Amino acid sequence: MRTATIHRNTKETQISVTVNLDGTGLAQVSTGIGFFDHMLESFAKHAMMDISVDTKGDLHIDMHHTVEDTGIVMGQAIKAALGDFAGIKRFGSAYVPMDETLSRACIDLANRPYLVWQVVFERPKVGDMDTELFKEWFHAFASHGGLCLHVETLYGQNTHHIIESCFKALARALRSAIEIDPRLGGGLASTKGVL
Repeated sequence: MRTATIHRNTKETQISVTVNLDGTGLAQVSTGIGFFDHMLESFAKHAMMDISVDTKGDLHIDMHHTVEDTGIVMGQAIKAALGDFAGIKRFGSAYVPMDETLSRACIDLANRPYLVWQVVFERPKVGDMDTELFKEWFHAFASHGGLCLHVETLYGQNTHHIIESCFKALARALRSAIEIDPRLGGGLASTKGVL
């Protein structure tokens, strides 16, 4: 089983994340931010990955540290569960429509972090959450997970739909990228011989 547990404790946040890359989409998520919990649960379901996320952050200040640090630890956990990335397909992409919205995510799991974020929100908040924090989560997740990640909303107006379609597209793309390719024989999908 490809699993990992990562803990991170700072003066701003205390976080524990466990992932099972070969799960069934089960999620136990508690960050103190309802809409964010909903997005992480949706991510787990569509990635077919079991996740447990327990985040206690300085929400009395704002949500920034809670969201960003959760992205850091989730990325670290997925990277740890992948080990040396041997045998995985490496690349993945997905389009996800939600009503009037269409978003796309493309991934290269090459241990060379990068984020391209082509997403615009109509509203500054969804529920109580600042929409600008979603880029922070995706950036932290990609940086600490070793992902080259491109996320784009091709069109859409509803902020909830835009955010959710981005999370689901990421999940579906990641699900494909971490899949074991038996033709690799446990080797790496790279001419360099290392990722």
